[in-house]
Amino acid sequence: TKEQLYSINNSSLKDASIWFNNGCTGEFVSSEGLVLTNHHCGYDAIAELSTTQDNILDNGFWAKDRASERVPVKPLVVTRVVRVDDITDQVLSKLTGVAEKDRSAKLASIFKELEKKATEGSSYSATSREMFKGNAYYLFVLEKFTDIRLVGTPPQNIGKYGGETDNWMWPRHTGDFSMFRVYCGADNKPADYNASNVPYKPLKHLSISLKGYKEGDFAMIIGFPGRTNRYEFSQGVALATDVVDPSIVNLRAIRLKAWKEQMVQDEATRLLLSSDYASVANYWKFFDGEAEQLKRNKVFEKKAAEEKVFGQWASSREEYKSLLYDIDQVYTLYKPYALQSTYMRECIGAPGIMQLASLGFALDALYFEKDTLMKNKTMSKEEKAKRISLIDSNILKISKKSIEALADFSYTDRIRTADKKIFQGMLSMYYKNIPANQWPAVFKKIASKIKNGNSEAVFAKYTEMVLSKSIFASKEKIEAFFKKPSYAKLLADPAFALYKAHRDNYMTNFKPKVDEFMSQSVALGRKYIKGLMEMYPNRYFYPDANSSQRFTYGTIRSYNPKDGVHFNYITTIDGVMEKYIPGDYEFDLPARFIELYKAKDYGRYAMSNGKLPVAFLSDNDITGGNSGSPVMDGDGNLIGIAFDGNWEAMSGNIHFDETFKRTISVDIRYVLWLIDKFGGAGHIVAEMTIIE
Repeated sequence: TKEQLYSINNSSLKDASIWFNNGCTGEFVSSEGLVLTNHHCGYDAIAELSTTQDNILDNGFWAKDRASERVPVKPLVVTRVVRVDDITDQVLSKLTGVAEKDRSAKLASIFKELEKKATEGSSYSATSREMFKGNAYYLFVLEKFTDIRLVGTPPQNIGKYGGETDNWMWPRHTGDFSMFRVYCGADNKPADYNASNVPYKPLKHLSISLKGYKEGDFAMIIGFPGRTNRYEFSQGVALATDVVDPSIVNLRAIRLKAWKEQMVQDEATRLLLSSDYASVANYWKFFDGEAEQLKRNKVFEKKAAEEKVFGQWASSREEYKSLLYDIDQVYTLYKPYALQSTYMRECIGAPGIMQLASLGFALDALYFEKDTLMKNKTMSKEEKAKRISLIDSNILKISKKSIEALADFSYTDRIRTADKKIFQGMLSMYYKNIPANQWPAVFKKIASKIKNGNSEAVFAKYTEMVLSKSIFASKEKIEAFFKKPSYAKLLADPAFALYKAHRDNYMTNFKPKVDEFMSQSVALGRKYIKGLMEMYPNRYFYPDANSSQRFTYGTIRSYNPKDGVHFNYITTIDGVMEKYIPGDYEFDLPARFIELYKAKDYGRYAMSNGKLPVAFLSDNDITGGNSGSPVMDGDGNLIGIAFDGNWEAMSGNIHFDETFKRTISVDIRYVLWLIDKFGGAGHIVAEMTIIE
């Protein structure tokens, strides 16, 4: 019933589904705060806890008792939804007459007021979310927990089995799960980490079904999908397909290639870079697939056809008759600058040394303020000294942050070698793909030395100079700089100067254009959705994903990706072994796993045919943020954990394809088998509620 799915006054399924670390989903599976999520959602925490002496990323980890559960290096956050309030009327009534340029500021003010009112007298927080590009608004009251501890994880050659080769693909054989426990104070309320904290007792935890499923069976998901843009205009589809997505793919490929060359040669380097590599690689492949599937699924043509119908309806309505023309004009003006923000983020800001140099930008503002104060003749000595002292304190904080960031980045020789290739490669990409009339002066000066098209030699020489002279090139240099900081030295630093020149160029010449485009496209999108709702008054519309809790339902379902090819809805451990390649980075397996397979020791987790299920397909909706979501049967029992979408529907963030869209999930029976039989951690399974 609706009450069982969502209830304010009683426990319901929405209480069992949690937002995991502000980017994934998880679910409570015991009355003692035990959380299941994906392996890739816990990957950062697992990697940071791993050393060459205690490599739990490669070897796996199963806490034998509560005392041996691991506290992550960086605190994790688990958020549960207390309730959801429809605030549409309150917000829209206060926006009447507000100019578009003032809308964001006014919204922030309205949200602040409503969120304060919704949480007064409680320990809860609140966040307001815009739906339908501003045609509706909802307020989410939240409870956040920060004492989260690692309970268990399979080795990454199980949790990431198939690596980048299998990512976004079916058939799939990945044991993509990890386990954490939420701790709290004795009052069952959130509390910062303390050894005396106790396991949280959730309002609702999911029962786990070992009954299995068959094709056509009902399946539902409650999770926190990140971002979709399914009301995108045809012009936006063309821009993504032809311009933006291919650029992201090509730029990220430079980083991945340079990192991979070093990671395969050294275990310590692999551990240092594994989390960054996985993060960059995931969306490198995503954007590649999105561009391909937008074309394959003819999304541009479908959007254009929908807009044509809308245009015919709108032609006799004053509010909407010029809307499609206005949209086309906005995109036409924006297209020449469409790559600027992508290249600032994925190119200029990508090399490690440039990420470190970007920290100097905050210093730049502080030093400028300090210099201005020093020259002030009217301010009292006491006030001047007080303000300079505050600035010096902030400079010290940023200096510590810079040193810590450099330590985290660990500028070893291998990472320097990789970063050198990345830096040089990014300069070449910028030179080839950004028009010369959009370059900052410093880049024009570098490029002026190129003779006879030999850009490689010029960029190689410049790269060597930056990495040898910059204060951000080593921990020793940056520590020496902060012992005797100098504004002039910061401004003269080649890495900082290059970053600052590009950022100033972007902020002055292009960000205003990008902001204007975003403002106009959002306003036009809001009007377009409003028009669609008027055009189709009997149609049910759903809002784009925005990291708020959502429900999706469907069925267990196979599919035919192309003529003559059929993909079954389920995979088994036999497929895992068929892919097995001893010693391979993506397809190796632990000896214990192979022993259990040969013995067919599957216990109560086997299907009626004696095989062990691994993964399955359903036609539920999914996007980034849904990772780790509970997949439940019609009785609300857990049957799997969602972890991926399929290649043929990579256009899903812009277009939901009813024929091809699939959610890929790890079967809960495979998860429990790995915990119990493979991991020898039956005591963890024992605290769950199991339905045979």
